[in-house]
Amino acid sequence: MRFRIIRSLTSLAAICCMLQLVSVTGLAQDKADDSRGDAASQSTKAARVFEEIMNAPDRGIPDGVLEGAECVAVFPSVLKAGFVFGGREGRGVASCRSSRGWTAPAFFDLKGGSFGLQIGVQSTDFILLFMNARGLDRLIGDKFEIGGDASAAAGPVGREAGASTDIRLDAEILSYSRSRGLFAGLELKGVVVTQDKDDIRAVYGQDADARGVLKDSKFTAPDDVRAFPSMLGHYSTRKEKP
Repeated sequence: MRFRIIRSLTSLAAICCMLQLVSVTGLAQDKADDSRGDAASQSTKAARVFEEIMNAPDRGIPDGVLEGAECVAVFPSVLKAGFVFGGREGRGVASCRSSRGWTAPAFFDLKGGSFGLQIGVQSTDFILLFMNARGLDRLIGDKFEIGGDASAAAGPVGREAGASTDIRLDAEILSYSRSRGLFAGLELKGVVVTQDKDDIRAVYGQDADARGVLKDSKFTAPDDVRAFPSMLGHYSTRKEKP
């Protein structure tokens, strides 16, 4: 009798362990599915923002400036909120040139604080152009601060603006913003950009990171996240030298 009780308790413990394992596995899968869906949504939003900006008559990113960029990142609907103290927070997508065209997209978070007389909430689209190899190296690191780790300048606006602003192309990053319909170059400082590793791994696997996606071109974009690099290819077809 005692042996039967012990055996029953052992079986019950084993069943509980199995149920717990199934539950943990299910939660992990649900989280991965959520991250995958979020990545697809961010790519679609970024593509739409970039298309709207480039289609604005005489107010988009100059073609010559875009052709000189090695990578493009778009952070749609970054929220700036505060009462005296404030902060920015948003998520975005980046793609870089390769010998085959624009790479599969990688996913990032953007955060930054501010201080001053401010109140309320504002939504802003941010566009970052990484103009050289130094800018690319910043992007594929774990995190960097714009205006701190990486030199940045307000990007020129308008189809004819590029010819007279060559000095700005010395910057690692050119930054832009669109808020309340107004698109302009922005002197963006104190903002920290970090890899969104959950989204990257949900799309490409556990060994994936921004370097593998953007610089080493180890991954092909699945259909559900292809919107952003496809949109970049529509406006700029220059490829990186093999």
